[in-house]
Amino acid sequence: TVMAPGDMVPEHAKQHKLKQEKETRQSTTTTTRPDGDCEPDGSFVFEAHEAWKDFHNSLRQFYEVGELCDVTLKVGSRLIPCHKLVLACVIPYFRAMFLSEMSEAKQDLIEIKDFDGDAIHDLVRFAYSSRLTLTVDNVQPLLYAACILQVELVARACCEYMKAHFHPSNCLAVRTFAESHNRVDLMDMADRYACEHFREVVDCEDFPCVSPPHLRTLLSSSDLNIHSETQVYTAAVRLPLLPVDFLTATVAKEEVIKGNLSCRDLLDEARNYHLHLSNKVVPDFEYSVRTTPRKQTAGVLFCVGGRGGSGDPFRSIECYSISKNSWFFGPEMNSRRRHVGVISVG
Repeated sequence: TVMAPGDMVPEHAKQHKLKQEKETRQSTTTTTRPDGDCEPDGSFVFEAHEAWKDFHNSLRQFYEVGELCDVTLKVGSRLIPCHKLVLACVIPYFRAMFLSEMSEAKQDLIEIKDFDGDAIHDLVRFAYSSRLTLTVDNVQPLLYAACILQVELVARACCEYMKAHFHPSNCLAVRTFAESHNRVDLMDMADRYACEHFREVVDCEDFPCVSPPHLRTLLSSSDLNIHSETQVYTAAVRLPLLPVDFLTATVAKEEVIKGNLSCRDLLDEARNYHLHLSNKVVPDFEYSVRTTPRKQTAGVLFCVGGRGGSGDPFRSIECYSISKNSWFFGPEMNSRRRHVGVISVG
């Protein structure tokens, strides 16, 4: 195809071509002004977002092929060549090190002790790529490294991963690990999970290793998911809430109860509580935390029928779950009722 000389191209075609070229240039660059015009002083601000992406990719490529590296991290027998600038930008621990008067700031080889080599390698790769693969095998050493090196983004990601993988067999160990690194949110979630799945947790091998303060926290929780206090009797219990026959046939016969004055006082408190419930006169009886039922055993509160502002009765049944602190609807009654009497059967 032979192109026509410039002086033979119609004027409107020239203008259309110039407009297309201008739009093409604007689509590949971004200015700070939406109309692309110059600043009032005649200057023009050019901003190329692609350049930043290329810069980031180049850094990662330099790391992967080991070019222009100015520091090597030694973790055990593993050597990790990298760039001080990248480490300082992403990992606060190294930023403080390289900007300080520490001897490591001027060293080409820095030995890092008491860390998992794979975890440090993963953190360095994260500094270059902003990507991290979490698994059940690497999340704990990664969380440890992220906490010590102060990489909060990674630490939070590890905590969220652990929350999503709670199990009766690991929640107590996760809670202990979280406490050692002051991850309060993870500790609270582990405790809530342990309370919800308490009947399974007590059968796991970690339960006998729970520290006394932690055990006290669990067993004093009103959110403990149990059918009866007999399920936690072997650890630390609210004796007054145990059935009378269990108190007499089991608890009272325990040697540790019979041989300890404080334990016998607790047993007497339990007996007095049951006497009080049966309307017997018990001098100086007072309620305590041991006589307070847990939320799970308190059941559900039912609001049956009623009437609205116009006086019309309802057929609805609304229920409040004390353990979940939430309302939900039960099945409706066959007819509208108000001032209705109900009874629990079973």
